[in-house]
Amino acid sequence: MYGTVLASGLLAALDQKGGEYTPLYDASWVLVTAATAGLAHGYSHHMSTHQPGSAAHRWRILGRALWNEWPMIAATLPTVLLLLAAGLADWDSHGVTAIGLGVNTAMLFAWGAFVALRVGYKPASALLIGVADATIGLAVIVANALIK
Repeated sequence: MYGTVLASGLLAALDQKGGEYTPLYDASWVLVTAATAGLAHGYSHHMSTHQPGSAAHRWRILGRALWNEWPMIAATLPTVLLLLAAGLADWDSHGVTAIGLGVNTAMLFAWGAFVALRVGYKPASALLIGVADATIGLAVIVANALIK
């Protein structure tokens, strides 16, 4: 969820009115930002749960904490791929942003509902959880509209 919200925020922020549209550059920034955020999150989690032990053990635990951040980076890939396609096909920036924000919001809903069902929520509750997750995506869309 965090990676999708991060990608949505970056997609909205990188699309500037009157600015030069650079979807390939934007795709690289979404990916670099996601990787950096993943590293920072994994490292901070490692430091906050630090346990005594040998240096080798600490490095293994750090490596595991960093590796566990891959889902956040993977969640940005649909946005990265959309931006790459937009750059190769010379698509309009406003359309790409609208489609990207819409797809990301739909993914937030789908993943929220799917995970809720998988961990045992009843279908009605799972749908409400999906709606709650999608509301975060809608908040990015509304903020994008108000700020621009």
